[in-house]
Amino acid sequence: MNDPKVAQLLHDLALADGEILAIVEATRALIYATVPSATERVMYGGFMFSAAADFCGVFAYKKHVSLEFGRGCDLNDAAGVLEGGGKFRRHIKLLSLADVEAKSLAQYILQAQQLD
Repeated sequence: MNDPKVAQLLHDLALADGEILAIVEATRALIYATVPSATERVMYGGFMFSAAADFCGVFAYKKHVSLEFGRGCDLNDAAGVLEGGGKFRRHIKLLSLADVEAKSLAQYILQAQQLD
């Protein structure tokens, strides 16, 4: 990680809420494990991930972390965890560190990356 904006956002999250930071870091690690070629940048107040194109974002809120997909409407929701009723966007709400594994995030990350 060489982006000072990424480092600053992680620092700010550490000061605000250690539990939220842990969920963010676990989600980021899973994204990199699933899509090793992924890069990230700070955008819209969160972390935007791309390979050939943007495929997901991780956003921290006061009581949860959201893994968001710009083309979430095109994802196969086998685990039934996608939320949102907009035309395209969907998200997975992460309330605890256990949700990172329990909600089968890797399958959604991989699908989203393969759409582009």
